[in-house]
Amino acid sequence: MFVTGRLVALVLCGVVPVLLRPAVTTVWLWVVVFLVATALDVALAGSTKVLHLERRPSAQVRLGETGSTTLLATNTGRRTFRGSLRDAWQPSAGAVGNRHQVVVPGGERRALRTTLTPTRRGDRQADRVTVRRLGPLRVAGRQRSYAVPGHVRALPPFHSRRHLPSRLAQLRQLDGRSAVRVRGQGTEFDSLRDYVEGDDVRSIDWRATARRRSTVVRTWQPEKDRHIVLVLDTSRTSAGRVGDTPRLDAAMDAALLLGALASRAGDRVDLIAGDRRVHRKVVGSSRTTLLSDLVAAMAPLEPALLEADWRLLTSEVTRLSRHRGLVVLLTPLEPAAIEESLLPPLGVLAQRHRVVVASVSDPALGEMRAGRGDARAVYDAAAAERSVALRQRTAAGLGRLGVEVLDADPEHLPVALADHYLLLKSRGLL
Repeated sequence: MFVTGRLVALVLCGVVPVLLRPAVTTVWLWVVVFLVATALDVALAGSTKVLHLERRPSAQVRLGETGSTTLLATNTGRRTFRGSLRDAWQPSAGAVGNRHQVVVPGGERRALRTTLTPTRRGDRQADRVTVRRLGPLRVAGRQRSYAVPGHVRALPPFHSRRHLPSRLAQLRQLDGRSAVRVRGQGTEFDSLRDYVEGDDVRSIDWRATARRRSTVVRTWQPEKDRHIVLVLDTSRTSAGRVGDTPRLDAAMDAALLLGALASRAGDRVDLIAGDRRVHRKVVGSSRTTLLSDLVAAMAPLEPALLEADWRLLTSEVTRLSRHRGLVVLLTPLEPAAIEESLLPPLGVLAQRHRVVVASVSDPALGEMRAGRGDARAVYDAAAAERSVALRQRTAAGLGRLGVEVLDADPEHLPVALADHYLLLKSRGLL
């Protein structure tokens, strides 16, 4: 049951007879009048149970874009249903126009559409649907709330997509160059040519030399089907916000750009996302489906207030890739977390693979370091200097293990990671 503003007006109207005939009986008489009117209105409003509700599945949308959800309201009674309906969602779902005036003749169905513009990535859940039906006097009516499950999935926005065309152009330039004459693990045979002074004697093809009766060497080119494993850290350190964006979301953006670029280069890209357990894996996706598979796997991920189990995550990498490849660890460069849990298994991983640690830095540290306005600003600057020094010390420790560290703010990290990948390609190191 619910009441409207008309009931308040009806109660206030009772002031007139009380003033004209001030007596206790007048007051009680008026109380009886509005109570009877309210009860009669509720009785005549009709049941809300005759309205059967179901929800159509909602399409996925990118974060910041607009989608919709549709409720199907079916009147199972004979009388025309007239009332109102509120389709409630989580605040972060950005529901607009979720209050509907409903008129459904008996035995018919109506579709009610609510616009959704999610403000957070992930699955945004529907709350209860509340149905109201007014009585003929419109002073009161019946109300009932129903659980109508539903959700809309907000996908990562992939802001760094705008950098993809320029990096693909650089990749095409690399593919158009002549084969690089290098030797060692991670290269594939390209062609034969005559020996010139300065060539590595280990590149001599003795069988071809015997056939031609002149010294012939093999030339090599970087492999085009290298294995790249993206490891996305979803532990407590990824929950920290840089501006208004969690570090996890910024790391996703970098992973998507690298994945899209590497797949166009013909490399195999896999993803592992987890903390103390593996939450999502993308393995063996084709070039055409990789980006959509990565986006779908990342969308529901949320940071967990747990420490990452790097022994588990590195063992998953080893299980996926027996041969040497590129492993990108997308994890914040937090000294305590890295020194305690990441360094021990990282040494073994770096011996088998080329490892890159991509970390999201906070540009606010640079602003704090420059502050000298008052005593508080000086203390903030000292704290920022100490934080930066610890991060640099941690990066140096990783470098001694043969691990390359990329530490950049959310806007520049995707570009830095993509450029580093292209650099490895150009040098024949990948």
